[in-house]
Amino acid sequence: MKNSYELRVMSNELRITRRILPNSVDRVSFKHYAPRVMFFLLLLITLYSSLITVVSAEEIESRAAVVMDAATGRVLYAKNPELRLLPASTTKLMTALVVIEKAKLTDVVTVSPRAAGAPPTRAGLKAGDKVTIETLLYAALMKSANDAAVALAEGVAGSEEEFVRMMNRKALAIGANDTHFINANGLPGKGQYITAYDLSKIMRQAIKYPVLKEILGTRITEISTETGKTMFIKNTNKLLWSDEELLGGKTGYTNQARHCFVCFGERDKDTLVVALLGSPRRELLWKETEELMGFGAKVLNNNEEPVVYLTRSDYDAAKITGASYTAKADIRASKKRYKGGKAKKKTVIAGKKSADKKQVVVAGKKTTNKKQVAMAGKKSTNKKKVVMAGKKATNGKQLAMAGKKVKKQQLAGNKKGKKNIAKNQKTKNEYS
Repeated sequence: MKNSYELRVMSNELRITRRILPNSVDRVSFKHYAPRVMFFLLLLITLYSSLITVVSAEEIESRAAVVMDAATGRVLYAKNPELRLLPASTTKLMTALVVIEKAKLTDVVTVSPRAAGAPPTRAGLKAGDKVTIETLLYAALMKSANDAAVALAEGVAGSEEEFVRMMNRKALAIGANDTHFINANGLPGKGQYITAYDLSKIMRQAIKYPVLKEILGTRITEISTETGKTMFIKNTNKLLWSDEELLGGKTGYTNQARHCFVCFGERDKDTLVVALLGSPRRELLWKETEELMGFGAKVLNNNEEPVVYLTRSDYDAAKITGASYTAKADIRASKKRYKGGKAKKKTVIAGKKSADKKQVVVAGKKTTNKKQVAMAGKKSTNKKKVVMAGKKATNGKQLAMAGKKVKKQQLAGNKKGKKNIAKNQKTKNEYS
């Protein structure tokens, strides 16, 4: 920004010079240098614009980001748009979308003990409280209350599990194919993910409902239960206090997901949607949102070209793909298969062919696996010791020796047996 500030100062100085020169005595001199001054001014303006573009397009620290034209769904800017990341509490936007399509705002929900105990952010609802769907929507979207989100799910579908199935069906229906939810509030867990592109689609769908637009854009409000208990809630979206053109949004945060944000706002009468996932700091959400809103407006006004790019470092740092959400048992099985793949040498048993394509070391020499290798008196195909005749043989020679010993023992046994037979016969004859 220092460079852009210097350019702006230089530009102002040149404009002042241009304004004073016509009133000076040397008018001929001004006419001579005016074209050069104007050219230099245009060059500075172009340079300044390019600097702004670089900041908006290249220096986004969030792992994934998308700017979308709400009217057409056209992507105006994208960084890692299909990178699967954890959604955190931006999940509640889909919760609200399903609720608004399946229930009436005046429907009353009784808060269950399970909903009341949902950690960690709560509106303060107690088990047995009776509240309307509208009240729960305000608590879930403004305060990001997990107890309200679970109460909504149970009130609409009977159970959170059934409601989650409705959420995933809705995601597929609007084309959010790289999204999968496991709960209604966005708390981390195995098998849950979303992309910045899909999150933009969900917001684009949500703002078609005026009540959701109104709730997302409310700064402060007070909600109450049927018994009159009141709760004061404040929107977690700080841009509502600093950017009049920002109409509303939904924040999210967990240790694993980092800071997330999806919002919609107006720029030059156009409605833009911005989605950010995996930002390292909360302050960056507000800064990068405003930068990307400005960039999207320039693209719509044909002052910039759409930008889409991928960053390998973000993929590697986040360790994204299906493996990030694979069950531990599957991971262990994959590791076992991987280790098994490393041991390419296989033991040949009883003259069978080796399945390995590489040469196997046999008795200090190399042989191809396609030839049959005999055991018991011939060369062994493995460096490991093979137990034969009750002893260990480390190579073909030892096997052969072991074989000879066995034969000698057999011959000795036969001779001894014959002697015993003869002796027994002699004894029998003596006592008969």
